[in-house]
Formats: sequence, C-alpha cells, structure tokens
Amino acid sequence: MFRKFYKIIYLGLAFLCLAIGSIGVVLPVLPTTPFLLLASFFFAKGSSRFHHWFMKTKLYKNHLHKFIISKAMTLKTKLCILFPVSCMLLFAYFIAPFWHAKALIIVAFFFKYYYFFFRIRTSKPEEIA
Repeated sequence: MFRKFYKIIYLGLAFLCLAIGSIGVVLPVLPTTPFLLLASFFFAKGSSRFHHWFMKTKLYKNHLHKFIISKAMTLKTKLCILFPVSCMLLFAYFIAPFWHAKALIIVAFFFKYYYFFFRIRTSKPEEIA
C-alpha cells in the first residue's frame, strides 16, 4: 500500500520537474538540465513505463542524453546553466530579510560552482558528440 503511494508521489514530482524543465527551455532564467535530471530520477523511481517514455522524448535527447552517456559537460553548457541560477541566487540574497537565509544562499552559491567545476568533468564539444 505504501509502495503504491510512494510511486504516485514520485510520478507527481517527475511531472512537476518535467514541466519546470520544459518551461526552462523557453525562459533563459530558469535552468532546464537540473529539473530534467530530477524528472529522470523521479520517473525511474516511480514507473519504468514512464521512465522509458521520458528517455524517448526530444527534451531528454536534446538536453540530457549526452550528459548521461559521457558524465561530462562542455564549458559553454556549464556556464549556460550557472549564469541564470547565479542571477536568481543573487536576487534572492538581496531580498532575503534574515542573515541566516543570506548565509544559506551564499553556501548554495559556492557549492553550485564547486560541484559544476570539480565534480562534473569539463570536456570539449567534439568529445561529447
């Protein structure tokens, strides 16, 4: 019984992340790749049928397939993800009323750069093709 409930939660989160990631394709301030990665994770946890469907979509093929296969990103891709997220975090920092919220935003800001530049391999475009 609980297993079915969790699958429904995972699928709900997957479709939510898919919707946000889809909007991110059109809006440059909203990152696409992290939300599509989350959608892929939640689809895999929620339903193998939906996970296989998601892997056949253009969104997956255009934005995630190369990253999943190579475990690397080009510098251009990294910067295209980091710039809008950095802008949003800086905006949140300046409107945050409490110092502990600002501290959390600063930690997230620096962790994001650490993760992208030290944990995700940077490759040349021809290596990923």
